[in-house]
Amino acid sequence: MSANVTVRGSDDVTASEPAAVGRDRTVAVVGTGTMGQGIAQVALVAGHPVRLYDSAPGRAEEAVKALAARLGRLVEKGRLDAVAREDALGRLHAARDLADLADAALVVEAVVELLPVKQRLFADLEEVVADDAVLATNTSSLSVTAVAGGLRLPGRLVGLHFFNPAPLLPLVEVVSGFATDPDVATRAYGTVKGWGKTPVRCADTPGFIVNRIARPFYAEALRVFEEGAADPATIDAALRECGGFRMGPFELTDLIGQDVNEAVTRSVWESFHQDPKFTPSLAQRRLVESGRLGRKTGRGWFSYAEGDERPAPDTAPPAGAPGRIVVRGGLGPAEPLAGLFEEAGIQVRREDGDGHVLLPGGGRLRLADGEASFEHGTEEIVHFDLALDYARATRIVLSTREGTSEETLAEAVGLFQALGKRVSVIGDVPGMIVARTVAMLADLAADAVDRGVATAEDVDTAMRLGVNYPVGPLEWAGKVGHARVRGLLGALHERCPTGRYAPSPALARRAYAEDAEDSR
Repeated sequence: MSANVTVRGSDDVTASEPAAVGRDRTVAVVGTGTMGQGIAQVALVAGHPVRLYDSAPGRAEEAVKALAARLGRLVEKGRLDAVAREDALGRLHAARDLADLADAALVVEAVVELLPVKQRLFADLEEVVADDAVLATNTSSLSVTAVAGGLRLPGRLVGLHFFNPAPLLPLVEVVSGFATDPDVATRAYGTVKGWGKTPVRCADTPGFIVNRIARPFYAEALRVFEEGAADPATIDAALRECGGFRMGPFELTDLIGQDVNEAVTRSVWESFHQDPKFTPSLAQRRLVESGRLGRKTGRGWFSYAEGDERPAPDTAPPAGAPGRIVVRGGLGPAEPLAGLFEEAGIQVRREDGDGHVLLPGGGRLRLADGEASFEHGTEEIVHFDLALDYARATRIVLSTREGTSEETLAEAVGLFQALGKRVSVIGDVPGMIVARTVAMLADLAADAVDRGVATAEDVDTAMRLGVNYPVGPLEWAGKVGHARVRGLLGALHERCPTGRYAPSPALARRAYAEDAEDSR
């Protein structure tokens, strides 16, 4: 657990409005790039006097003009009153040197992500601002503790990690370093909450909440690709249309920039002393080395050249639906499928069993469980992937071993097509796509909570608002069942005993508690 555990007090801030920097007090922003301008806009619209500073001559003045234009566009779109714009511009000023920030009650830096640069900046600021001024770093990858390490008053420095674009995205991670004063963290929390943001508290850990827990979303997709089980377009389609994610990991990393995404993964991996759970992808490294960085270079996993079309996901051709099936035992999180099959006019008989669907030709459908189909010998096993909502999913993903009969595969495909779903058939990969991704996200989330990084509520909130997940990973694990998640990871760990898939003690505790509750 972090030595400075501010997250345990997050329940306190919901009982009453936390302390905040007053609206009449100056907020200073150092660094006038896209993020710095965005943070300044948020503070300005909230009613603060705002001063902008940049070490490059003329940049602060240019940023003031850019912000005036931004506010003008908001007026044109009806999102801001013209009088409010003029009032805001009257409170916005460019600072020529750091001494002009002397009366700031809060200074937020958004400069280059280099530790010596940030340390020097805050040391200089400490000589200028009052001792009760809050200093905040917007770092996304550096240790807040290290940034504050050389300060005379390190307790006044806190992390305020905004997400880009800051005026639009609601999440702000309020990060307490080892020495951060709890009152300072509370004041920072209250301030950004007053700005209309959704703050979450977290301890100073590599990646904070979002960049730490989100790694498997990219890593597992890359692993499935590296295992030759599916192409990027099909993996993206599975996570969008079956998993309910807004974007697939390949198209998302093309948007972010392959170099940026790979650097974050490598930073988290190295910060955790090369923990195998965060191991970077060799395939992504080669993409970066080749200069295929995504949209900004015109090519990444996909081509963005004019006239080029995005590859279509592999989709099975139409197949006839079986007229009857047998559902043996409960299907766990896939239980709604039984009713959906009946609604589609398929005769469903229920029998006792270990949780599978028996097809007319003798093949068996099983929810992804961390095993491969070939491990069942001569049995014809077809695995189907986890879905966020089987009724609303537009695609179902199947996997099976080479040698499964055409009849069995056609029955499996036709069964889901009868529900109006598109069907993709991938290689025989344990855990498939959505199931292994969700399991890894849930494991890292549970581990972060039990280590005191953040509360469960804040973790799920951060993942929904920071990276647009359809539900938080802990909520999803609760719906799937912690024991099932642990079982899937345990099976993957047996087949890949590197430690990458080893279930955390945090997940095990939740699984045991769940089993104990069910046995009452």
